[in-house]
Amino acid sequence: MTHAPLALSPLVASLGDPAGIGPELIAEAWARREAERLPPFLVTGGASLLRAAAASRQIDLPVETIADPQEAAAVFPRALPVLGEDDGDWAPGTPSRDGARLALASLDRATRLAVSQSAAALVTGPIAKARLAEVGFAHPGQTEYVAAACGVAARYAVMMLAGPQLRAVPLTVHVALAEVPSLLTRDLIVRRARVVAAALERDFGLARPRLAVAGLNPHAGEDGKFGDEEARIIAPAVAALREEGIDATGPHPADALFTPRGRTRFDVALAMYHDQALIPLKALDFDSGVNVTLGLPIIRTSPDHGTAFDIAGKGLADPGATIAAIRMAGECAARRAADRNP
Repeated sequence: MTHAPLALSPLVASLGDPAGIGPELIAEAWARREAERLPPFLVTGGASLLRAAAASRQIDLPVETIADPQEAAAVFPRALPVLGEDDGDWAPGTPSRDGARLALASLDRATRLAVSQSAAALVTGPIAKARLAEVGFAHPGQTEYVAAACGVAARYAVMMLAGPQLRAVPLTVHVALAEVPSLLTRDLIVRRARVVAAALERDFGLARPRLAVAGLNPHAGEDGKFGDEEARIIAPAVAALREEGIDATGPHPADALFTPRGRTRFDVALAMYHDQALIPLKALDFDSGVNVTLGLPIIRTSPDHGTAFDIAGKGLADPGATIAAIRMAGECAARRAADRNP
């Protein structure tokens, strides 16, 4: 028996900092919606700001304000649907507290729509954390904010960077490199690897995902010559994962893990610290990298780049990562919907 394609709720996108490249790239994504086969999405706030940002890229952007997210699918073919009246002046490259307030209001409303299932997935625009902190944002980043809104402890929300050539997960994220060895534990690796394996199966359609776990030290410690974290922490974690039926290998020397041949042997790399994961991802997939938050009851993606204030409004920002984030959010949402309605 065949089933008709499932009708999903639209995706929702937050503006990001209005002085950054987020608004213009949202406009560019809508302009390319047919060529890129993007699912319908709406934006929370910023109607006039989006028009101005689009004009900087010579895009004549029709915007239609909607009162209900379910109007978005009908509006999307002819105009960019924008929910709500929140708006502000467009001042590219000049972040301000008013802009941060608009970014936070947009993020808050978009997140609530996703949590309430009024939107099929959440795509967040890039923010300036320091500016948001000035207006009361108390979280280290959007990942932690969205996790809290979902009622999920931050330790169970896992950041994965995904591009056409690589998926990578930093097991420790925004901490000083000197702190990493003391933060690594067997429990941390096992807990986060479980989240990664389950998410790759549920949201990315991988029946038995292959996890490659990197070492911390040069040459994965070289039998203790360069450190004992591999033998004391990482290898026992990998063994525990394999006992649970998870296809995990390692610890692998990080300098060989991301080579072309190395990447054919895994579906995701688990790195010990931020740059160990993000340097290869950005080297390979800078203009198409997506930040995905795993372990949440909702789908959340974001382009894997920042606000880029220095090039905002100059027509230089590449829309590839924003388009990829929207597409990936739609694909993951469709898989979840199919699982609910086999």
